[in-house]
Amino acid sequence: MSRNLPLRLLQWPINAKRLFVAALDAVMGLAAMWLAFTLRLENLHWPEGLQWLAYGLAPLLAFPVFVYFGLYRAIFRYTGIRALITTGKAVVLYGAVLLTILLVAQWEGVPRSVGVLQPVIFLLLVGASRALGWLWLAGQPSEAPRRLLIYGAGSAGAQTAAGLMGIRDYELIGFIDDDSSKAGRSINGVQVYPAHSLPELAQRLKPTDVLLAMPSAPRQRRRVILETLRELPLRIRTLPGMSDLASGRVTIADFQDLGLEDLIGREPVAPLPHLLGRNLVGQVVMVTGAGGSIGSELCRQIVHEVPAKLLLVDHSEYALYAIHRELQSLCDQGVHSCELVPLLANVTDAGRITDICQIHQPQSIYHAAAYKHVPLVEANPGEGVLNNVFGTLNMVRAAVKHNVQHFVLISTDKAVRPTNVMGASKRIAELILQAIAASDRPPFSDQAIGDTSWQSPTRFSMVRFGNVLGSSGSVIPLFRTQIATGGPVTVTHPQVTRYFMTIPEAAQLVIQAGAMAGGGDVFVLDMGAPVKILELAQRMVALSGLTVCDSQHPNGDIVIEFTGLRPGEKLYEELLIGAHPTRTAHPRILQAREDYLPWSELSPLLSTLEISAQQGNNTTIRQILAQLVPGYHLENEETRKFSSQDSANTAADKPQQQKTN
Repeated sequence: MSRNLPLRLLQWPINAKRLFVAALDAVMGLAAMWLAFTLRLENLHWPEGLQWLAYGLAPLLAFPVFVYFGLYRAIFRYTGIRALITTGKAVVLYGAVLLTILLVAQWEGVPRSVGVLQPVIFLLLVGASRALGWLWLAGQPSEAPRRLLIYGAGSAGAQTAAGLMGIRDYELIGFIDDDSSKAGRSINGVQVYPAHSLPELAQRLKPTDVLLAMPSAPRQRRRVILETLRELPLRIRTLPGMSDLASGRVTIADFQDLGLEDLIGREPVAPLPHLLGRNLVGQVVMVTGAGGSIGSELCRQIVHEVPAKLLLVDHSEYALYAIHRELQSLCDQGVHSCELVPLLANVTDAGRITDICQIHQPQSIYHAAAYKHVPLVEANPGEGVLNNVFGTLNMVRAAVKHNVQHFVLISTDKAVRPTNVMGASKRIAELILQAIAASDRPPFSDQAIGDTSWQSPTRFSMVRFGNVLGSSGSVIPLFRTQIATGGPVTVTHPQVTRYFMTIPEAAQLVIQAGAMAGGGDVFVLDMGAPVKILELAQRMVALSGLTVCDSQHPNGDIVIEFTGLRPGEKLYEELLIGAHPTRTAHPRILQAREDYLPWSELSPLLSTLEISAQQGNNTTIRQILAQLVPGYHLENEETRKFSSQDSANTAADKPQQQKTN
């Protein structure tokens, strides 16, 4: 019964809890007054006469003062030094008011010294009640606490340790630090160990978790530390927000999983400021697909470059609402002063797009709207083509008609020798921009014909890159969920390989690439080394403090299952169709030299493709895609299939494969 009492109290309604604490404070105020009289008069006291007024005054004064200082909004379970300091301030104010009243009233039988003794005793009682309440309500966890090492014995590590005082789910058993001079010392009674002793500590202290408390450590150093920790059966977490540490509100939920950059081991490159603002400062900028993963990040970065107006275009009502609310909140906080215009529109609606351009006269367009999920587009090729190809054509037509200065298409590595409709449709979108940029005659019927010196008023460019981490289609959120639920972790094929980049870095590079465009440019982002998805899954399992269950480790924690390539999916993605890309002013941006069809040859095929897409003629759609996109082919069905027996064999043979690859 007594063990369940704290849990029952925690389940009370919030107002009942506050009433209980206020009643307890009133009782302690009366008890402090009795003790003050007893100590002053040097005998057991019983109030009489005007002394009853002093007794009644204690709770009547304490309640409004404590409410003013927010003591009844505090959570007993998370009481810390800041809460105790606030309590002290409240009692000091209470004592000052009480002493003033006693000095002015001069009630008979009430010594003025009671006005000093009673607040001191009251402070001791209230402080002790908060501390005892914390100890009692926190209680013992339902299971053994996780044994925690904090990597980093600096100020961040010390603040983290202080924040852990109210969390019984973790037992802090030590600090680890690279600075050998700190070894052997202690922080609040917890010993600091040298980094090289980690393997020995793992055997002796049996830790279960490591918390990285090194917010200022360079990425290269963090990568070395993670590789060391990866060999140990420990779950790796990162430091919670410093604001939570400072306020003493650290909870288990504040411990964060490793950042995306830590998982792929990629060092971001600082942007070039003169490129970021070149096409944005003081301009009217439009972003299509503004509510998507890339589009929303583009918007976040664009508003910091002081454009005059930002047009947020998206066909998803909620996505548009979310990004507009986020950016408007930043504007209200004074972070930027850009005018925001949310516009519900589908890029396949040519009339709506033309009206938007006519009304707002954008000077720069970032076209991120696209269907990008390979299996969904493969199952709905007509809709994929209408959105990705003819939505882009509508945007291009409107840009040329209304003299937009800069147009940047967000493309994908799946456009290179595609095996799926999505990739092929994005390559055709690229071909449209290349053909218009190179055309010496007006490409559209609503423009003047016969001007042989015609040149597009719009500077077109396209930026091609691979997978972005954290997007709606990224594997990392999926893997985290699967690991948290005990597996299995699903990988399509043991050899599947992808390029990865964080969304903020990709958006920064897109803006900078667009600023370097001369017209018809195909920019390719340097994504670094490709990552095998199987190795990424294994890395995430290891850094979660778990082991992979396979033929070599039959008692492992997480099973990795191979499900086979999805329709249209490739084993390897590429970024270049041709060869020998040229360097640009930015070390992470390359410029490709790739062939294209003249507009006079491309236009008739587009007309046939549009009719086929509108009619849902999937056979003709794929035939035209193969005709327009050299290298387009369906992935071999035998490659896509991967049996469970092959899966087991591949998992067992993995160390040998790593050597040969």
